[in-house]
Amino acid sequence: MIKSPRLSLRSSAALVVNLNDNRAIYAKNTDTVLPIASITKLMTAMVVIDAGLPLDQKITVTQAEVDTLRHSGSRLRVGTTLSRRDMLRLALMASENRAAAALARTGPGGTRGFVAAMNRKAVELGMTKSRFVDATGLSEENVSTAHDLARMVKASERYELIADFSTQGSHQQTFAGSKRRLSFRNTNILVNNTRWDIDVSKTGYISESGRCLVMKATIEKRPVIIVLLDSNGKFARFGDANRIKKWMEATPARNVRVSGLH
Repeated sequence: MIKSPRLSLRSSAALVVNLNDNRAIYAKNTDTVLPIASITKLMTAMVVIDAGLPLDQKITVTQAEVDTLRHSGSRLRVGTTLSRRDMLRLALMASENRAAAALARTGPGGTRGFVAAMNRKAVELGMTKSRFVDATGLSEENVSTAHDLARMVKASERYELIADFSTQGSHQQTFAGSKRRLSFRNTNILVNNTRWDIDVSKTGYISESGRCLVMKATIEKRPVIIVLLDSNGKFARFGDANRIKKWMEATPARNVRVSGLH
């Protein structure tokens, strides 16, 4: 474990990587395998986009998308029809599980083929300690490490839609043939904070994972990836992110390099 004594975080595992030289400037339990909850949806989004299916194609939420594992709620009723683009948007910014599950079901090979593609993508990215069993992150068997997730965040930034949708602060969703409108907000409160410059964002939470947060951001003109896993407390991950930001703003770049990201 590599840990700077000048920065104390509440997350069980944490990693901050300076993308100018791909070196970690803060690392804590970076190779510990942990459940990652809805951080999973960044991989889901990459696989959706890689498949090249029409983003304007309509997808209908079915009973298959209802969460029978944790019985979590959703604002997307069974029978709701949205474009693949809007499903992707809601999965990323609002962490809508039914949207993510519908994207997987309608992908090449159905849900099983989609999850297999997620694991192939993980191998392609060098995520050697990661495993996916669903597209939502509801299963505690979706696991990774802070080190692996830094790779995933770095890869996801190359997708313009992921960068746009994951950092969109809010969205008014309309529904064809209906006057119904729903307002969705980003699950990362920091994307609406003008003191932050965030390019990619995803949150996650199930009881087994604790509160999780990954971001690609720019702090003090330094592009960084931040990975925070297993934070205890609803706002602890955001508190940790703010502590990292203040620490970097107060610390010259030459003094914070501690390890490499290979």
